[in-house]
Amino acid sequence: MGLFARRSGLEEWQNSNGAVAIPGPRGLPIFGSLFTLSRGLAHRSLASMALHYNSKQLMAFSLGSTPVVVTSDPQVAKEILTSPHFADRPIKQSARSLMFSRAIGFAPNGTYWRLLRRIAASHLFAPRRIAAHEQGRQLDCATMLKNLANEQSLNGAVSLRKHLQAAALNNIMGSVFGKRYDPTEDAEEFRVLKAIVKEGFELLGAFNWSDYLPWLSYFYDPSRIVARCEALVPRVRMLVKAIIEQHQLKNQHENTISDNADFVDVLLSLDGDEKLNEDDMIAVLWEMIFRGTDTVALLTEWVMAELVLHPEVQAKLRQELKAVVGDRGVVDADMPRLSYLQAVVKEVLRLHPPGPLLSWARLSTEDVCLSNGMVIPANTTAMVNMWAITHDGVVWDDPHKFMPERFVAEMGGVDVDVRGRDLRLAPFGAGRRVCPGKNLGLATVALWVAKLVDHFDWAEDKAKPVDFSEVLKLSCEMKHPLSVVAVVKKDVMI
Repeated sequence: MGLFARRSGLEEWQNSNGAVAIPGPRGLPIFGSLFTLSRGLAHRSLASMALHYNSKQLMAFSLGSTPVVVTSDPQVAKEILTSPHFADRPIKQSARSLMFSRAIGFAPNGTYWRLLRRIAASHLFAPRRIAAHEQGRQLDCATMLKNLANEQSLNGAVSLRKHLQAAALNNIMGSVFGKRYDPTEDAEEFRVLKAIVKEGFELLGAFNWSDYLPWLSYFYDPSRIVARCEALVPRVRMLVKAIIEQHQLKNQHENTISDNADFVDVLLSLDGDEKLNEDDMIAVLWEMIFRGTDTVALLTEWVMAELVLHPEVQAKLRQELKAVVGDRGVVDADMPRLSYLQAVVKEVLRLHPPGPLLSWARLSTEDVCLSNGMVIPANTTAMVNMWAITHDGVVWDDPHKFMPERFVAEMGGVDVDVRGRDLRLAPFGAGRRVCPGKNLGLATVALWVAKLVDHFDWAEDKAKPVDFSEVLKLSCEMKHPLSVVAVVKKDVMI
């Protein structure tokens, strides 16, 4: 069914029930607005469409046979994301094929998903466990700093992303599996692991026509999504199952579990109604590795790109570190006093939200009437365009300007909570489906940015200037990886 028929039916149904019609584009028969969103940057295209149709509060359209609404308004976003009637998520073909339908992010709303959410909050991402893994974050960062210094010495510049991704992968492997890789002794094994994670990330972030036109899957799969998923899953199963079995053997004679235990040990220690079978454990652990690696690396890369282009901000941040930390190393306990560092991270999350649109999709389980009188029918995919909200001049002063001071109360700013309470800036979602690993991710990014600024003076690589062009995969990342000059500070030993 085309968009016009679907949208006309939607508005007619709404009007017959006394509801306010939802504006939006007409689209093409059968395809709807698929061609608009399959090319370029969907979050920017939808922001422009919302302005054109005067539909920032809510815009209706279709993607093939899928009815969709998108909001670019923080109040409507809050209603959608915190409503119990939007606790489900539409699941992509690749996510289902890669076992994510049994993991926290994509499992359907119900008893099993509520169990996973409870396990995540009480065990995996509890504050005591995040604190207990600080030593691992420090260790992986120290290794990264040495590798950066070596590359800078050899080449006169560094390609930052590969170092961040290696550190993030090693860090999440340490937290999840209790295993870290030595770049010299475990080079081949680490290379294979990086390839597996990269393939999974690309598959889940790829645009798949069959998600919206299911009949296409029988004869049209230009990116070979199905075949690549079928090839990847056995490799993932073999890798994760082997590590689980190693832990089971190790834990045969251990009856207690410490706060710094890895996630495998935590899951194996659960009993009663919290006990997961092996397949579900594999899905949960695989999702942790997959989602916890590139998010940290890409966000840190965006932060450093902004600092390179804004040396005055870099200088302020270094001054704060000197005043609060002095000559000792930065630790997690310093973070509450590093208000400018926190503001820098928030400002980067505002300008470059990691999941600007596609990772925000929710699915209505019944007809939902919003406070503005609009009705979203059951089985409608609902999106929040967080990028549009964070770049809206009505919501933010000078929205396109990098200005961390807007988040520092002592500098006349407002301290905004980015963990889902304030929908003007909620990069990790809100409500029941808020990202469970947000606090761990923020702790890692803040610590690593502080260490990077404390150990190096950062400047633009004139041969490869900073380019803020975006590419939207599962996360929104820099199209051209950041190349920078990182000079070790004279008073620092690495």
